[in-house]
Amino acid sequence: MSVGKFLRHEGCPKCNSSDSLAIYDDGGEHCFSSLCDYHVFGTGEEEMTVQQAKQPINKSIDMGGVVAAIPKRKISKETCVHFGVTVEYTPTGDISKHHYPYYNLETGELTASKVRQVETKNFFATGNFTNTGFFGQNVCRGRGKFLTITEGELDAMSVYEMFGKQFDVVSLKNGASSAEKEIKENLEWLEGYDNIVLCFDNDKAGQAAIDKVKDIFSPNKLKICKLPLKDASDMLMANRVKDFTGAWWDAKVYRPDGIVAGKDTWEALVKKRQVKSTPYPWQGLNELTRGHRPYELVTITSGSGMGKSQFIREIEFDLLQRCQGNIGVLALEEDMARTTLGIMSVAANRPLHLEEDTSIEELRPFWEATLGTDRYYLFDHWGSTSADNLLSRVRFMSKALDCRYVILDHLAIVVSSQEHGDERKAIDEIMTRLRTLVAETGITLFLVSHLKRSQGKAHEDGAQISLGELRGSQAIAQLSDIVIGMERDQQHENEDIRNTTTVRVLKNRYSGETGPACWLQYDKQTGRMTEVANPEIGADF
Repeated sequence: MSVGKFLRHEGCPKCNSSDSLAIYDDGGEHCFSSLCDYHVFGTGEEEMTVQQAKQPINKSIDMGGVVAAIPKRKISKETCVHFGVTVEYTPTGDISKHHYPYYNLETGELTASKVRQVETKNFFATGNFTNTGFFGQNVCRGRGKFLTITEGELDAMSVYEMFGKQFDVVSLKNGASSAEKEIKENLEWLEGYDNIVLCFDNDKAGQAAIDKVKDIFSPNKLKICKLPLKDASDMLMANRVKDFTGAWWDAKVYRPDGIVAGKDTWEALVKKRQVKSTPYPWQGLNELTRGHRPYELVTITSGSGMGKSQFIREIEFDLLQRCQGNIGVLALEEDMARTTLGIMSVAANRPLHLEEDTSIEELRPFWEATLGTDRYYLFDHWGSTSADNLLSRVRFMSKALDCRYVILDHLAIVVSSQEHGDERKAIDEIMTRLRTLVAETGITLFLVSHLKRSQGKAHEDGAQISLGELRGSQAIAQLSDIVIGMERDQQHENEDIRNTTTVRVLKNRYSGETGPACWLQYDKQTGRMTEVANPEIGADF
C-alpha cells in the first residue's frame, strides 16, 4: 500500500465502487473494496513488476485483536461474538481496527477477512475470498421466516443488535456495487427463507442496487425496508431502535410494476369515484358515451373534409364555458392565426375566417371571450413536429400550464415526421406513448386521426365507418377509450343531407354502447354545427 499521505476517497475504475478508492499525495492509489485488487504504486513504494502488481496486496488472513464490544457503534460484545468480529486498540485504548471474518461455504474454514481502519474508514482485504458467501452467512440457519441483507458488516451487526439477536442477518461482501452478482451466486441459499428483507443504504447507490436485484427473487418473497436515516448503523447510533424495527416490520412485499394487491385498491377507488364525467355539447352523443372523463384518450376520425376541426372547436368552446381547466391545442394543419380565428368564430356565431373585411376592432371582443381568457395554450409547431417534441409539449401543457384538456390534430402529421418509413410501426409507437402520457398526467386527450382509403363507396360519399378502417394500425382502436366516427355524403343532391354529419360511436370503453349517436348540421351563415334529427328519415329524394 502507498506510504504517501491520504488525500480523499474516489470511485474505483476497476470494481465501480463509489468511494472505495483511496488517493495519496505521492501518486499512489489503492482500492479497499474486499474483492478488488486495484492498486497504483506511489513514488515512495518499492518498484514492482506488472505481473506482481496484479496480485492481491495481502494474501495472509489478518484476524488480529480480541472479541470485544464496539461502544461508538453501540455494538455489544455478544453481537461481536456471534459474528466472530475482533477489534484492535491504540496505545490510548481507542479501537483502531475492526476485523470481519469470512468463511468458506464448503469447508466452513476461516479463509478471508476485511479489515476496517477506524480513523480513515478505509478497508483492505486479506486471505482468499473464493466461495465465501455473505458476511455472517456461516452463522445463519439457511432457512426460516426472515433473513435481512444489508450493504455493510456494521449494518448487519446493527440490525442483529436492534432485534435482540433473534433474526438471521447478512451483509454484502463488496457493498451496493456487488449486490446483483452476490445475490445471484447465493440465490439457492437465500430461497430457503420465507422472507428476504433488503435493508440497503438510503442513498442513490443503495436504491440503484435494489432496482437491479428486486426481480431476482421468487414472487412474494422480497420485502424492501425504507429507513429515515442513511443505514441501519446510523439508526442504532441515533438510538432510533423503535423507528428501525417499525420500518422493518412495515416493509412492503415487492411486486413488479403494475401489480397491486386487492387490499390496496380502496384509495384508488375513492379517487376514481370523485372523477365526474363532462358532457359533450350534443345530447345524442352524451346518451351513448355519458360524456368524457379525465385519463381518457378520445379519437375522432372521418374521411377528408367532414368537419373534424369544427367538431373539435365546438367541444373546445363548450369546455371553455362549462369547465375550469385550461385547454391545450396542437393544431398541426394550420397556423396559430387560423386556429385563433376558428375558435373565435364559434364564440361569434359567425365564420370570421371568411369575413375578410371585418375590422380588427370588431374582432377584439371575440378574442377576449376565447383566447384572451388566459385559459388557452397553442403550439407554434412550424418546423418541429417530431413525436418527442410533441409529447414533451403535451406533458408541459398538462403539468406546467394546468391544461386538463388537450387536442392533437392530427396523428398523420406526427407519423410523417418520424425517421423510419414503416407507418404501422410509427403509429404503434406513438399511440403507446400517448396512452402512457394520458395515464401519467390524467388529461383528457382528443386525438384526430384519418381513415384508410375505402375499397368500396368512398367515405366522402357517406360510406359507413368501421374500426378496421382507421389508418395504419389497430393500436389506434386498441388504445383509445372512445372512438368517434363522422360520416357525411358531401355530394348528395339534398342540401340538408349534404350538410349533415352522422356522428357514430365506434368504440366506447366506458359504457360499451356504440352506434349512431347524433346528427350535426352545418350552418353556412353561423359556421356552427347544431344537433338535428336524422335528415334521411322522411326525406323525399
